[in-house]
Amino acid sequence: MKENPDQITITEEERLFLLNLARESIEEALNGREHSPIDRSNLSDRLKKLGVCFVTLTINGELRGCVGALEAYQPLVDDVQEHAVAAAFNDFRFPPLTASEFPDISIEISCLTPPEVLEYEHPGDLLNILKPDNGVILKYQGRRATFLPQVWENLPEAEEFLCHLCQKMGVDPYLWRYRKMLVQIYRVEKFHEER
Repeated sequence: MKENPDQITITEEERLFLLNLARESIEEALNGREHSPIDRSNLSDRLKKLGVCFVTLTINGELRGCVGALEAYQPLVDDVQEHAVAAAFNDFRFPPLTASEFPDISIEISCLTPPEVLEYEHPGDLLNILKPDNGVILKYQGRRATFLPQVWENLPEAEEFLCHLCQKMGVDPYLWRYRKMLVQIYRVEKFHEER
């Protein structure tokens, strides 16, 4: 049976492995140690294949770091490890994670499907065709920004969502209303620690 590109379908065992890997990688970096090599002999093919993710850290429900990529360039297992550490220490919006914060973080991993171009004629059309279960990438004159589908929970109106996304890209929040941009959408399979 051919896999549906809109679905990633990571097993419960794979989810637990990736969440543990993310936590252990952050702890190793916090203690100044190099990543322990990953034993790949028992890994599923899905974890060894090229994959792409975002790792989000929260403390008491508040964002504490979120870093990821939009195109796959390494095995999913390596992508999770790299972005977990980057979310903890290299998200420019936050100071590096401290040892005292570490026990309080909660980790969420969002694995992305490949982005697809969203065809539209006029900027106003976006209000009707964007769906809250999609992540959105905006590209304009060499700039790019994305929001994961989870952002719709805080910005449920498409207009507000697009304004904030333009702002994140560093352009006029209303640019989407009067300039046609490249818009791409993707889906995610997200899972988080039970804490």
